[in-house]
Amino acid sequence: MTLKDAAREVRENAHAPYSNFKVGAAIRTSTGAVFQGCNVENVAYPEGTCAEAGAIAAMCAAGEREIAEVYVIAQSPAPVPPCGGCRQKIAEFASGDVVVTLATTGGVEKQMRVAELLPGAFDASFMDGS
Repeated sequence: MTLKDAAREVRENAHAPYSNFKVGAAIRTSTGAVFQGCNVENVAYPEGTCAEAGAIAAMCAAGEREIAEVYVIAQSPAPVPPCGGCRQKIAEFASGDVVVTLATTGGVEKQMRVAELLPGAFDASFMDGS
């Protein structure tokens, strides 16, 4: 299954009763494993949790730690980038040159590198204390 197919498939499982804005994400790790995530809204937190965060949580739960590729899809007129929190989470597990494909259900795709999504990302080197 391609990342596109995996993201498109899991998007259908999104729980978006408030926004009706379903998002699916799929991550391929350096070992070739694929993890999926979809957004989940609830009454106390109507903006919900993000698809990318769900895929990253599944990846970590499986013991994986290195993102090699990301695919995100939503029904929108233009490709939707991950929120700021998810950009930071992606940057935590991916090098700056990892490709992130942003897509619409209508077939529009835009590819960016992690470093383009989050220039100046915070990383462990800022905590060196030297």
